[in-house]
Formats: sequence, C-alpha cells, structure tokens
Amino acid sequence: MSSCPTRHQLVSQSSFREILSPERTIAIHSQRLTESIRRASESHLRNGARLAMAQGTLETICSGLTEAFPDETLPLLADMIDLASRYQEVSGHQTLRVRLEKVTTDSCRKFHVDCVGLRLLRTYVGPGVEWTADGGLTIHQAPDGAVVFLKGKHFPGWSEATSVRHRSPRLSALPIEKRQRLLLTIDEAGACGASMDAPVMIAA
Repeated sequence: MSSCPTRHQLVSQSSFREILSPERTIAIHSQRLTESIRRASESHLRNGARLAMAQGTLETICSGLTEAFPDETLPLLADMIDLASRYQEVSGHQTLRVRLEKVTTDSCRKFHVDCVGLRLLRTYVGPGVEWTADGGLTIHQAPDGAVVFLKGKHFPGWSEATSVRHRSPRLSALPIEKRQRLLLTIDEAGACGASMDAPVMIAA
C-alpha cells in the first residue's frame, strides 16, 4: 500500500476539543462502529498481531503499521490513523504513539490516572473503559466503540481534586468466549517514558 488509508472523519473537530475545557477531565464521544470497522476489528482479533505500536509523525506511524494490516483489516487501520490525526489536532503534539493491543487478562484493574498529558482510548471489541469521579462509589463504563479522551497527570493545570480515575473492565467475570478486548491507545510520543529508539513494534 503506497499511502495511508483514509475515511470520513468521526465528528466535528469542535466536539473533540471539549476535553480542553478546564472543567473537563474526561470526554466520551459515543460513536457506533461501522460494519466495515467491526468486521476488520474482529478479523484482526482473530488473526492479527497481539501488539501493533508505532511512534512518530502520522506518516511514520502509518507506514510502520501497514505490514500488520492485510486488506481485510484496512478499515481498522484507517480509523486508527483518522483518530491519530484528530488527537494531533486537539493535543497539539506533532509526534504520537499509537498502540493497538489485544487484551485477555484483568490488567490495570485499579482505578488510576495515567502519567501522560492527554490520552485517547477506543475499544473496538469488548467492553469499554470504566471510570469514576468519586473514588469508586459510582462506576461508569464507556459505551461500545466510544472515543474517550482522558487528561493525565501531566496535562497543564491537572488537579487531584477534580481528577477522573479509570480502569480496565474485569474480563475474568465474562463468559470465556468474551474475555478479550481490542484496545486502541493514542498518546504523545515518548509517553510514560517510552524509548524512541524503536519507533515500530509488531508482536505476534
């Protein structure tokens, strides 16, 4: 493939920029997955890499990930690149880290705040991220396919007092055939102290 796949953008840019409001620490955009993205996501979950991650500019990310996405999964890659572009516009970061991961365990089960500036999450298959604003007394869950922006501890003006904490859903409580997620995470490049020496990682 000579160029990155593209598709129509999800929602207006002004809507995604809501997360930049000082009073917001989470923004959830309920977006149903199209049938083509759903089929591509399920195909990747069955046959694709356990982890596909790339850092750098959008062009570097797309060219680095292309080999991990055969034709039947290109709608998934197109959605990932589209969201990376949106994250770039909202965050102001020109170099990013895009990570698509198969999750099959109860990882990240404690409510926490990430050591990043701004994070974007989208669960393509499986239950969405859980979050709380009151220490776990009330627990919310992002709808299927929702695009979620979360402010981390490194976001300018972040405050412990107004923070929203999140965690991964408990997969072990689900029927065996549903104990899996396909999760997209987008951050600024080098987030969480990640090395820039290996801009692309594809793990089977």
